[in-house]
Amino acid sequence: MLVDPPWAPAGMHRDLAVEVPANPWARVWPWSAPVMADPSPVARSSLLKEGIVALLRGEWASIGDLLEDLSDEEWALPALPGWDVHDVVAHLVGTERMLAGDSTPEVPPETTDLPHVRNHIAHMNEAWVVELRARTHADLRDEFLTVTAARLDALEAMDGADFESPSWTPVGPGTYGRFMEIRAFDCWMHEQDIRDVTGRPGNEEGPAAEQALDEVARGLGYIVGKRVGAPDGSSVTIHLTGPLHRALHVAVDGRAAVVEALPAAPTAEIALGSSLFLRLVGGRVPPEEALDRVILGGDQDLARRLATELAFTI
Repeated sequence: MLVDPPWAPAGMHRDLAVEVPANPWARVWPWSAPVMADPSPVARSSLLKEGIVALLRGEWASIGDLLEDLSDEEWALPALPGWDVHDVVAHLVGTERMLAGDSTPEVPPETTDLPHVRNHIAHMNEAWVVELRARTHADLRDEFLTVTAARLDALEAMDGADFESPSWTPVGPGTYGRFMEIRAFDCWMHEQDIRDVTGRPGNEEGPAAEQALDEVARGLGYIVGKRVGAPDGSSVTIHLTGPLHRALHVAVDGRAAVVEALPAAPTAEIALGSSLFLRLVGGRVPPEEALDRVILGGDQDLARRLATELAFTI
């Protein structure tokens, strides 16, 4: 039985608390629409490219709309360790400028000792943040719109084979298309950073949010096996109660892995909103402060560890 937090309706049970679609893994992506019974590799590549470009176009439009109405006070609000909202947007602009072929500014030596700069990629990020910090908020928003429009033009000019070509990605060797999927995830996470600190919720469901959740689901085996330390033979389920609805299952059989379904009830389970889940995975919310919004079920110690050890990216 699930343990009800203070906000849960009295008598709320697991089979009533979560409504999960019959096929929670089903997605309606632009590139998954059947255009032929057996599409050729070229057709599949083209669909992949079109879907990723549409994903980025929608995400960048959402960010642009969000920035349009921010006050000077909101631009100055702290959004992440060491960064205010202006710095977050500078990071997004700098990354797209780099991908457009612009040279990365020289890394300021003083960034080496900053507590939020922990690795080489973080140093490169900080170079753009420092470089663009003197821009006015309006100029920075205009630059975001300009560089993302240029990037969309460049992506549209590529063909499907380009998206399947080998490429470096932040998670290791992959394809250029995979790299762009991760870009969409990064942009959505930073959009939510801005929305969270400015009190402007939005874009918590739809293609970009679904893709962000897909990205996180790829890492659940690591989270459950390494961070949570679920023992061999155990299993866990994470019920997402909205606005995105999914049941995410991980079984530990020698190693932890995401599975489509479990043969029996999980050893431990938690239920929480999808937006809170993604903020916890991103290390944006102190987990102990969020426990009153998470329902724990099954093995209480394992369920609590699952709820408090989700962070694996920031």
